[in-house]
Amino acid sequence: MARLIEFIGNNLFWVSLWFAILILLLWNVFSHVLLGINQIEPMDVTRLINHEHAAVVDIRQPPDYEAGHIINAVNIPEAELPDKKKDIDKFKNKPLVVYCQNGSASPRVARALKVDGFNSVSCIRGGIITWQRAGLPLSRGSKPGG
Repeated sequence: MARLIEFIGNNLFWVSLWFAILILLLWNVFSHVLLGINQIEPMDVTRLINHEHAAVVDIRQPPDYEAGHIINAVNIPEAELPDKKKDIDKFKNKPLVVYCQNGSASPRVARALKVDGFNSVSCIRGGIITWQRAGLPLSRGSKPGG
């Protein structure tokens, strides 16, 4: 134990850096759990859509959306969300599923929506890539209002 304390004392910078990286890694992995954001699998999304009439928001850029998106998904790119939030305010009291390309941006957007008063916000774990790997259908082209 004395050698451990001596090691920490002699390498305080590196030990502090290691702890900082560990804390950031843990926050990245568990922040959605701590903030109440559900990350769900594609089959759970289909259940939400079919049985609970969930709304789906695609936060990718329009060209990505037009290349393939979940049927009836509304396209609001992440950068435009603050200006277009009124377009999805009607979904505050029903399940809302947010997805991006690979699942990295949607938890951030879901947290912001949760803070803004959306009751039930979920993300697709792994984004549209996971949806495609599950063999679920995609719609192509753009939709009015999306």
